[in-house]
Amino acid sequence: MQTTTVTYRYQRSASGLTVGAHLFGFLAIILMLVWLLHYRGGLDYDSDNSDRVFNVHPFLMFFGFIFFAGEAMMAYKTVLSAHKVQKYVHALFHLIALCSGIFGICAVFKYHDMNNIGDMNSLHSWIGLSTFILYCLQWVLGFATFLFPRASERTAIRIVPWHMSGGRALLYLSICAALTGLTQKSTFLGVEHVLSHRESNLINFTGLSILLFGIFVDLSVALARYV
Repeated sequence: MQTTTVTYRYQRSASGLTVGAHLFGFLAIILMLVWLLHYRGGLDYDSDNSDRVFNVHPFLMFFGFIFFAGEAMMAYKTVLSAHKVQKYVHALFHLIALCSGIFGICAVFKYHDMNNIGDMNSLHSWIGLSTFILYCLQWVLGFATFLFPRASERTAIRIVPWHMSGGRALLYLSICAALTGLTQKSTFLGVEHVLSHRESNLINFTGLSILLFGIFVDLSVALARYV
């Protein structure tokens, strides 16, 4: 009696998932720019206005950090290209996210210094900085393992599942930091009685768009490949 082994593979087109991720990503960027430019007075790292300095933080932490991190994940998993090209684009996008994150974090520390505010006093700051430190370690480990000087094939194969799972976890941690940051800022503005109902709704829709961007990126990475 022969035993037949059936191998199941789940593959589908990534186009729908990646389009959804990009739609919510661009929507979040537009909503955030409307919020920062129209309601919060703009953004300028070198400004004497501390509020404008602060506004650099949420913009870079989403557009520069979270958005490009998501793009890096989708570029590797859903774009049909040579494997070597995928790896280099993946690493480059993550490097852009890392550099943007550095400037974004510097902006909020500068804002604190300008207003004599203590650092690292909120849950948002704890989650955010911890996530960024882990992200840096993830990038360095990935670069050393898969690009230069490169680990042995056996070691790389063993690290891949941890690298992928860690990347997806860090994406959700960064989104958690973004949402707690938006909530914290909204609360402060409410206490200062400068938060209108329209601005409150705008912040809420921005946070929802960021969350949906992360969910669609994760679904794209977890389920989709171009076939």
